[in-house]
Formats: sequence, structure tokens, C-alpha cells
Amino acid sequence: MTILEIIEKRTIKEILHFTTNKGVTGILATGYLKARNLLAKDDYLEYIYQYNCANRERDKEWWNYVNLSITSVNRHLFGISAGNWHAGEDGWWCILSFSPEICAHDGVCFTTTNNMYTNGVIRQKGSVGLEAMFATNIVKWPGECIIRPASSPDNQTTCNQAEVLYPKEVSLHYLNKVYVANNDDAAGFDSIKSLFMDWNYIECEVRRELF
Repeated sequence: MTILEIIEKRTIKEILHFTTNKGVTGILATGYLKARNLLAKDDYLEYIYQYNCANRERDKEWWNYVNLSITSVNRHLFGISAGNWHAGEDGWWCILSFSPEICAHDGVCFTTTNNMYTNGVIRQKGSVGLEAMFATNIVKWPGECIIRPASSPDNQTTCNQAEVLYPKEVSLHYLNKVYVANNDDAAGFDSIKSLFMDWNYIECEVRRELF
């Protein structure tokens, strides 16, 4: 099966990435969700970018890729990022929802668990890599294995920390929707969006349960 056929078979509807209000400002300004290595090199983003993850030394060779999730965000990382690394800071969080067709783009790599779990993660491209994310057994690291529940939805990866690694930058032309936690954050997003007329059509939806 092709990647697009797997997406249709599993009813995969969205590829997700969480960021802050500062992050989404830079994303709308440039028209791209950029990989970590590209943020400080952009003349605009160097003043406002903010890393979601404080320390990524264990997967430094993958800093030219954007980290995304299938169907639901990495809840473990989101909790640490929002509740620890950036706790007490002004601002708000949002979740970007991209079309799943980006999984079929050239150079995309799929991981079975968090890409930083270097002793357990399996990284592969193509249909084999995508299907591996839904395997019956996933090793996070030696001695730690996840068994896929029989009740797990077809479109949910076995390990919630599994990643879609997209090379360099994702165009906002594939962005379908932005989720926020409440009406105030929705108003904040609409205010930011109004500064960049190219993206005025992007829908913002309040989904408190995602945060």
C-alpha cells in the first residue's frame, strides 16, 4: 500500500504540532513551520522564536526536521513543555492541524516512539515506516515495551510519542485548522492572524479537552 492508501485506510485526518503564541506568530509571518535548526537563521524569527523542548541533544542530527504527531499530540512532551519548561510565562498554547497528505512528501521519516529514545526508536521512510508506527509491540527503550490495546483507534499510533519527521519546513498551505484552549486564546489567534492577510482563511477552533 502507498502512504496515501494507508492514510485513507486508517482514517488519519490530521498531523499535529503544538506551539506557543510566539511560535504561531513566527509561523504565520514566514508561511512555514520550520525545523529547529532554521529558526535562529531567519532574520525575523531570531527575535521571537521559542523552543518547545529545552534540550534536544540526543537527536541533534535530526534538528533539520520538524517534529509532528499523528491524530493526537505527544501528551508527555506537551505536559512537560507547558507545565515545566515554560511554566509561568505569559502567553498561550495552540495546536496546528495539517493535512495528512504531507506524510507522502519527499524525505518524510516516521518513528515508532520519541525520536530522542535512541536505544529503542525505529526510524523508517515510506509505507513501511508509517505502518511501523501502529505495530502490536513498540520498544521505547530496552526493558520498556508498549503493547497496542485492542481498543486503540486505527488512526492512533501505538506509542503516543511516535513522530512524523518532516524535512526543513512545512508550508502553511497544508495547514487546515488551529486549536486553542478557550475563547480568549481564539481572540488572540485571530488578532495575530489579522496581521498576515495570506492566512486569514485559517479556521480557529476552541477544544479545551486537547489542552
